[in-house]
Amino acid sequence: MNGKSTPTTHSPQTVHSLTGRRPVQICLLLVISLRVAAADEPRVYRNKLVPLQNAEPLLADYPEFVEPINEVGRFEAPLLVDDDDADLSVRAWRFSYNARGIIEMPNRLNSRHTAVIMVHPWGIDDGQGWRTPDPAGAADFCTPEKNHLAGKHTRKVIDPFLERMRPKVPFIMYSLIGNVDPIRKKLYRTLDYTPTPEERTTAKRLLAEKLNAFDYSSKPLPARFQLSQQTPVIDYFRSFPGLTAHNDFNGAGFWQLPVPVHSSVTAEPEDVLIFDVEGYDPLKKFLQRHDIRHILLTGYATDMCFCRTTAGYENLSKDFNVFLVGDATLATFPANATPRYATNAHISFASINHLITQVSWVTSLN
Repeated sequence: MNGKSTPTTHSPQTVHSLTGRRPVQICLLLVISLRVAAADEPRVYRNKLVPLQNAEPLLADYPEFVEPINEVGRFEAPLLVDDDDADLSVRAWRFSYNARGIIEMPNRLNSRHTAVIMVHPWGIDDGQGWRTPDPAGAADFCTPEKNHLAGKHTRKVIDPFLERMRPKVPFIMYSLIGNVDPIRKKLYRTLDYTPTPEERTTAKRLLAEKLNAFDYSSKPLPARFQLSQQTPVIDYFRSFPGLTAHNDFNGAGFWQLPVPVHSSVTAEPEDVLIFDVEGYDPLKKFLQRHDIRHILLTGYATDMCFCRTTAGYENLSKDFNVFLVGDATLATFPANATPRYATNAHISFASINHLITQVSWVTSLN
């Protein structure tokens, strides 16, 4: 911290372990141990907030999907993440009630320690076979029209971002619902298995057969039900909830089908599928085993799976430096034709305790 070197001592066990090694090996081990010690040494962060004047709105690149964020109080803070050999610039922001405004700060990431994760790119109503049951089923964004809008967002915003990041980072990853089934296990690379090209070809055919063989018809809306004189409102919503996605409206077996990665995603053989059902611990160990420290998080839905599932930010932020890519996510938007305002609201709420970036703020330093 003050420019002075720190003496390094070795225990008798360490000295004993070096005995018999060549001088070059000993020097290399000492250099590695010094680097590890330096990496673990804490640094003092000078939390100096400089007011920003005439700052542009945040998340303003895709206003058809996300309403831009405007806030009166805007501040610039010092560099936060500062990796050795950094090659990625990731500017980010958070909101603080105590600071009374939005705080922005630059970050310098080493791409070798960074992964990009897309939460729940459900392949629904996208031509692969899995589709919303008729006449009253609900899945993903809950209507076919809203699912198509999310697919458009994937094609326009998320997939180009994944394509741009794929050559830079070790892992592009997707999380999906459902049990670990033999079809998807052979269709996608997973945390513990990489299928052969022949297995992928067979699995793709089996996926289409299974999804298209399902009966996507279900019961219609209830035509009549009983209401009491005293509590008709309670009885009404008990008999006709705003969202029911169980067997009556979706059909038995719908949620047991192998949900694929959405066809709007250009999934590559080296990309990795995360099965939610396996839980967070295997994902954490996989990332740590490959020396991943930073996560750029994209996907759906901002108010639900994006935060609370296996690869959601509530889990990942306990162990990794997580950046929510605020224009590469959509919130559910009941009673609206657009996700703009719902996404703005949920990303803004997340910013109280998490860092938000955007697609255009993730750039190469080289």
